[in-house]
Amino acid sequence: MGIGTLAHAVGHLPLKQLTEKLSGRGIDFVQLALSKAISDFDTSLGRLSPALANHIGEQFHRAGIRIGVLGCYINPIHPDPQQRRHEINRFKEHLRFARDFGTSIVATETADLTTYLSQDSERYEAIGWETLKQTIEELAEEAERWGVFIGLEPVFTHTLSSCDKMVRILDEVPSSNLGVVFDPVNLLPPAAVESQEVFLDQAFAAFGDRIVLAHLKDVVIQNDKRKEVRSGKGIFQTKSFLEKLHRVKPGIDISLEQLADETIDETVQYVRSLLS
Repeated sequence: MGIGTLAHAVGHLPLKQLTEKLSGRGIDFVQLALSKAISDFDTSLGRLSPALANHIGEQFHRAGIRIGVLGCYINPIHPDPQQRRHEINRFKEHLRFARDFGTSIVATETADLTTYLSQDSERYEAIGWETLKQTIEELAEEAERWGVFIGLEPVFTHTLSSCDKMVRILDEVPSSNLGVVFDPVNLLPPAAVESQEVFLDQAFAAFGDRIVLAHLKDVVIQNDKRKEVRSGKGIFQTKSFLEKLHRVKPGIDISLEQLADETIDETVQYVRSLLS
């Protein structure tokens, strides 16, 4: 299994400095959010090219690191149609150039479940769902053109808020180019913290075959509130998750979250010790 982390965990830096800081840290790949990680290139909408993507990919390759996934975390249900169009176009651009970066996955979350609550307190979930479905249909068509994957990340407070909804979007948008970015802590509802094994088994049964990337972090409960922390510092059953993940998707990439420059090495070593 490949172990990686967010490229911007070490800061928003010039490309050469960024890859130098990530090199030798025990990671196999990065999740690269261009605008968050790279400070010396303009990667906004319309600026990408095959040459720039190749150059960025080569710099990571020289550092011994793959670009495992492009993080393009748009709001696919933005209430402002003009802004939503801008974000859709930005995601499409990432899909077009993904393979020039050396990856085949572009990932996003799906925005807050209550986005349309002030607009319609009774139908807000349905409005959000229909908007999401329209967006994903359009993005899936683009992904199919370029032979790459959209990685959709469900989160228990977002439009894709449950295992059932993740399955529903995969059914309603029947594209082979849709995959799941599975972050179990993000999808774990507070009520399921005490029954993690059941939750994990249900999730893997529901969409395990469609997982294209895993995210990994930990969680603690303080004053009845969830707080996300790095792996090994909370109550998430990390070892059990990794064992189940390996059975369902052997060799898949796992991106570690909640890390900073000073915590990468220790956390990578901790997770690797669970895999051995």
